[in-house]
Amino acid sequence: MDIILLADLDKVGDKHEVVTVKNGYGRNFLIPQGLALIANASNMKKLDDLKAKENAAEAAKVDVYRDIATKLEGKTLKIGAKAGTSGKIFGSVTTIQIIQALKEQFDVEVLRKRVSLEDIKEVGSYTATLNLHPEVVVELPIEVAAE
Repeated sequence: MDIILLADLDKVGDKHEVVTVKNGYGRNFLIPQGLALIANASNMKKLDDLKAKENAAEAAKVDVYRDIATKLEGKTLKIGAKAGTSGKIFGSVTTIQIIQALKEQFDVEVLRKRVSLEDIKEVGSYTATLNLHPEVVVELPIEVAAE
């Protein structure tokens, strides 16, 4: 069954993408939950309108994303983590911790899916990439210290 996704879904696809899923999954879960539409001719025409509205809304937010980028410019995010004597962290630093630290330290809210980072498993300096918009990408230095 071909469907049009109305939201980003892990392991299925991104918003406004036409994907093929099993009939039961589409008919019994995605469509009733309002996460997808059947990819027929009339809905494909609506898809173009949805994309245009979404792009216009994102274009309006570019200034907000640029403000966030200027707020974070030249700053380093400090994160405390429990670590052993060798500097190895118990677990790892996740995007959720990055988002919480951004909120606490700089009063900036970023969606979790907009943050990409390498595996952080030791104390030290790292870099996270914030993909706020295709035009606005921020490289944020992170300093991980032992608590």
